[in-house]
Amino acid sequence: MKPVLQLDHIQKYYGNEDTLTQAIRDISFSVEEGEFLGIMGASGSGKTTLLNCISTIDTVSAGHIYLGSTDVTDLKPKQLARFRRENLGFIFQDFNLLDTLTLGENISLALTINNVPVHEIGPRVQEAAARLNIADLMDKYPYQVSGGQKQRCACARALVGNPKLLLADEPTGALDSHASQMLLSTLLGINETLHATILMVTHDAFCASYASRILFLKDGRILTELIKGSDSRRIFYEKILSVLTMSGGGQTNVC
Repeated sequence: MKPVLQLDHIQKYYGNEDTLTQAIRDISFSVEEGEFLGIMGASGSGKTTLLNCISTIDTVSAGHIYLGSTDVTDLKPKQLARFRRENLGFIFQDFNLLDTLTLGENISLALTINNVPVHEIGPRVQEAAARLNIADLMDKYPYQVSGGQKQRCACARALVGNPKLLLADEPTGALDSHASQMLLSTLLGINETLHATILMVTHDAFCASYASRILFLKDGRILTELIKGSDSRRIFYEKILSVLTMSGGGQTNVC
């Protein structure tokens, strides 16, 4: 099976010759279709930079990133915006919803900017909203709903365009424990039933335990990999904590 995402010897530098910083040091890995991959690491480990490079928000200094058959590193600036819209879905920590639009309008905006025919937008929005259990909130504005409902709206917006890859950046960071668990269960369900390919950056071991595989970063490199396999989520969670402890990045300072 061809990977959805392939990174080949990625490197990223910031600054100039006098103050050169290498944020990513020769990282290579692939993500298979339908995989739920988590990325963890202490502050400064390079995980945010890595996510920015994968999402084409930032450019790599060396190496190649392939999404499907497309070499993302070869795309011109004018091609990048369209590429993101057509291939990537984003879930952010702070929701990034437009307060002047209803939840339904926020979700449909992702289709409108991709020139989806008007008659298709309504049914697709309703289908996405139903999957996220917010179908009865489509006429509400973001300020009228809870944080968990906002994040589920953001998740529906990310999924409605059927992206090849769903990128989640600390998706539970602004949620309480109950809303976090509901969102994570929803993401897992989407992964299992729709075979959505998810790459999630998180500092939280509980959140990471929902993934099927985790890459731990340290000093811009992949330190180790942990695969869930047949383990229960509780056992996987305990293994994650053990790796964090051994790597010197306990749960309190890994972000």
